[in-house]
Amino acid sequence: MEDQELLRYSRHILLDEIGIEGQQRLSKARVLLIGAGGLGSACAPYLAAAGVGQLTIVDHDQVDLTNLQRQIMHNSQSVGLSKVASAKKMLGELNPNVNVIAIEEKADALLLDQLVPYADVIVDCTDNFKTRHLINRQCVMHKKPLVSGAAIQFDGQVSVFDHGEPLSACYACIFPEDDAFEEVKCATMGVFSPLVATIGAIQAAQTLQIIAQFGTTLMGRLLIWDAKDTSMTQIKLQKNTACKVCHSD
Repeated sequence: MEDQELLRYSRHILLDEIGIEGQQRLSKARVLLIGAGGLGSACAPYLAAAGVGQLTIVDHDQVDLTNLQRQIMHNSQSVGLSKVASAKKMLGELNPNVNVIAIEEKADALLLDQLVPYADVIVDCTDNFKTRHLINRQCVMHKKPLVSGAAIQFDGQVSVFDHGEPLSACYACIFPEDDAFEEVKCATMGVFSPLVATIGAIQAAQTLQIIAQFGTTLMGRLLIWDAKDTSMTQIKLQKNTACKVCHSD
């Protein structure tokens, strides 16, 4: 690690739980982040600032003026640009040492099958159940840790599904694919801007913990944040032996 890197990451290195070894793990890590909207806008900058070696960002959408209330990775000059191009520019200015790969495509099964096997951690910052289930299936298939987040109105949630651990639940254990969940969109329901910042930052923290190997992650727990009442709840999660995804064999 060069002198400039030692200086840049010195506040991490001073932490006994991270130190030089943990920071070196971060510098060698490959993170796949799907969704460059509200959650991704909070999560990606912290991953880049922390020195994650490679950060691949997938999103097919363009920056809209209505995004700027909460998607702080983008600015007024980004309106009309692809979100991944806007993200790559911002993150490159934040930390040029990070290799940011921008993929302007919809996260379908084919693309995820190409990207997931080469990532150390997958971060789900998407906003719909169909894509979340596609990501979950790929993470189960390739035994990759998944950091999952969601936020709408004043309510957010985050959990870790570590598919390298036999006892870990998967996303479908908690939200089965064949259940009828009503999709709610920010465009119609609204979202409190600091809510996505809170959940996205927690996703970043969980990702860094997994990579640097310290502390206790949210595996086996669902953290629920109520921004309106300023309350935090944790629910214990268990593997569902009837799950059609992680018990498909």
